[in-house]
Amino acid sequence: MSNQWKGYTTKLLHEGHRPEPVTGALTQPIYQTSTFVFSDADQGAARFGGTEEGYMYSRLGNPTVDTLAERIAVLENGEMGLAFGSGMAAISHVMMALVKSGDHIIASDALYGCSFALFQSILSERFGVNVSFVDTSSVDKVEAAVRPETTVLYLETPANPTMKLSDIQALSRLAKAKNIKVLVDNTFMSPYLQRPLELGADVVIHSATKYIGGHGDVVGGLAVGPKELMSKIKRSFLKDLGGVMGPFDAFLLLRGLKTLTLRVERHCSNAMEVAEFLKGHPAVDQVYYPGLSDFPQYNLAKKQMHGFGGTLSFVVKGGLEKGRAVMNSVRLCQLAVSLGDVHTLIQHPASMTHAVIPKEERLKVGITDGLVRLSVGIEDVNDIIEDLDQALSKHA
Repeated sequence: MSNQWKGYTTKLLHEGHRPEPVTGALTQPIYQTSTFVFSDADQGAARFGGTEEGYMYSRLGNPTVDTLAERIAVLENGEMGLAFGSGMAAISHVMMALVKSGDHIIASDALYGCSFALFQSILSERFGVNVSFVDTSSVDKVEAAVRPETTVLYLETPANPTMKLSDIQALSRLAKAKNIKVLVDNTFMSPYLQRPLELGADVVIHSATKYIGGHGDVVGGLAVGPKELMSKIKRSFLKDLGGVMGPFDAFLLLRGLKTLTLRVERHCSNAMEVAEFLKGHPAVDQVYYPGLSDFPQYNLAKKQMHGFGGTLSFVVKGGLEKGRAVMNSVRLCQLAVSLGDVHTLIQHPASMTHAVIPKEERLKVGITDGLVRLSVGIEDVNDIIEDLDQALSKHA
């Protein structure tokens, strides 16, 4: 498919998509197989020897999974994509390919709890990689943290759950001048709203479980970057560490991609209305959403994002006790972790997704006991607001 289409939704539906050549099936078939038969022994030897292209074993490659990887590369405007069994598998495989003992990583100080644990408890404590958690909203603070052995700058923007932004373009310029690779977790935005590679990043990572899947029925991860690096990960780290995606999961994610733009637009419009409602509610102290005009980095959000996303956080007056009471009082919103689902999900980061982070570290980056994260779904927005209003008013 030629790169002739200008509209992003058209590109999403058509580029990287081909009807199945034997039957003409429009929808990608599910190649639910563990292994592939060779025509003869010479072909098997040639494929394992790397002199002939083709499939051998689904841990080494699968047509359904490869189609998803091709599609995400198109949507992120990158050279090559890879699919993994989860978002954390994507992060860990890419990091293993880029760092070694003695190297130094700079990471956003406000990170998803499992990403923090990967860097702190595994890469740092077990494998000798030095990690500095830095306020990446400040280019000066990042520059001050750079060492001669710094190899990776890892950004989560918007940050989970504080929504703090990092200037991808400015930080990428800084990193390139110092030969540092920039990785961006783009889960909160999806490729529709933010494309970090176009802003200078080297690798973009997604928990495809979230907006890309969108229906709460699949776990997966995706990464897009330079062909040389992605090929190295596929033939070595993905093959030997084995964090692969299954073909049925890839099929579900391919299905989810077809409605990505429609869903995300609804998530965004709903989230904006919910954020404005929460901002005016007497039981709420603070609302963190990049689309609010008084958000500290509103201008940066408008510059590097094509929309403000469907996730926000807010602080309930009364701290942990009141926050828990509100979450226990919702009727429509679902008390569950994850985000990007068609359903509205509400959760408490300090005791759930970010519980692994020491309290003093959480408080430094604004993850207080009263902070509630809300992934706004695609229900009728008045129903979402009505549910939040009754839960908040009950405990105001």
